[in-house]
Amino acid sequence: MSRRRKPHLRCEACRLHRSLCICGLLPRLATRTRVVIVVHQLEASKPTNTGLIAARCLENSAVLYRGRGPGEAPGADLREVAAARASVVLFPDPAATPLEAWRGTDGLQLIVPDGTWSQAARTRRRLEVLAGLPCVALPARGGTAGRLRAAPRPGRLATLEALAVALGILEGPPVEEALSRVYRVMTERTLWTN
Repeated sequence: MSRRRKPHLRCEACRLHRSLCICGLLPRLATRTRVVIVVHQLEASKPTNTGLIAARCLENSAVLYRGRGPGEAPGADLREVAAARASVVLFPDPAATPLEAWRGTDGLQLIVPDGTWSQAARTRRRLEVLAGLPCVALPARGGTAGRLRAAPRPGRLATLEALAVALGILEGPPVEEALSRVYRVMTERTLWTN
């Protein structure tokens, strides 16, 4: 029987093998920036999903699902969430402005499509509310040495990596370092099981 067919061996919260659970290592970080992670329904149960781990680390965050989330009851509508604050979408659209231009913006809300790159692009295109919001992009830089999944192009980052960089720009180095540390540990433990 494959590991995928043995869900009882995985932590329900972080989805890693119970012996490698990272739940006790996750910091709780307070940020001025509100982070809303829009998770594609097919990503919700993957052990390599980093967006849900990021949300657990960030006190000022919310998770919404594109499609049906796990055991999901009707939740907040993305339109309501986006209308509540100055909202931008973290996505490397050709027309995106550098995230640095938003540093110091009071009440900023960072909306992050989470999934594979093609799922994130479709989420950005198909959700009307996201298509109407400005996109922001991170400065060009390489990803970390350890990868949970193959990036389709150089410089593409996992959601947790991207949020570490983004919040480092908006909130400062301590937030970036804390989230980067979580990503490194998660990557090391996931790759170890493979």
